[in-house]
Parts: sequence; structure tokens; C-alpha cells
Amino acid sequence: MVSMVERSKVRVVIAKPGLDGHDRGAKVVARALKEAGYEVIYTGIRQTPEQIVETVIQEDAAVLGISILSGAHMVLIPKIIKLLEERGIKPNEDIVIFAGGIIPPDDAEELKKMGVAEVFGPGTPLKTVIEFVDRAVENLKRFKA
Repeated sequence: MVSMVERSKVRVVIAKPGLDGHDRGAKVVARALKEAGYEVIYTGIRQTPEQIVETVIQEDAAVLGISILSGAHMVLIPKIIKLLEERGIKPNEDIVIFAGGIIPPDDAEELKKMGVAEVFGPGTPLKTVIEFVDRAVENLKRFKA
């Protein structure tokens, strides 16, 4: 499946919040999205929620992928969403947010209620992530005719 939105016009920020230093998965996802044609900005490790939101704004990102393995997902991801909303950026309208890492199913459901569009666990095929992004960006206000 290929999005009706031209991938090269979509900026994706891949972020690693908190003290989590394990970034192999984030780098693999970033590379896969880049090879699929998306413009990808990888923030590097140990970013604060404020730094991540500032990057999203500066880069005019349509997609934010958050990789977290530290167990702090129920603190850091809601803070990122709150900061985005304070800046007038609405999840699932202005930006697609997805998360990846070690996130228990109950927590994943709570994050989805807060505005995270999808949560991917370890071993998710890269094709699945790319197809998700393809579908998700079509529903953003900025890409609707």
C-alpha cells in the first residue's frame, strides 16, 4: 500500500526521550522510513520532552515516532503530548504519533486514549510501520484536499 500523500513531503521525527540509551530500534525504523521516501529527522538519545516538541515544531513534522525501552513511557509520552497540545498541535489532526518499544498492552491502550495512534512492539516488521505511516498521514488536516 502506498499513501496518496507524496512521502517526500512528509517529515518524520524519530525521538528517544529520557535516559534510555538503547537506540538500535529507533535507528532501524528511521532508516526504513527514509528508504521508503520519507524525510526523517532522528533526534538522538536522551532527549527531554521539551527538546522533542521543539524539534517537531522546528521541522514542521507530520509524524512523531517515539522509541522508549526504559519503562518511563507513561510519564514521558503523556508529557510530550501535553506540550504539543500547549503549542496548538493536536494528535491525529495535526500530527501522527506512534510509539515503539517495551510497552505493556494495558499501557498501550491508555496511550492510544491520550492520542498515540499506534504502539509497536519489538519484532514488528518494518513494512508494517511504513504502511501504518502511509495510512495515518492521509488523515491529517494538512494533507486533505
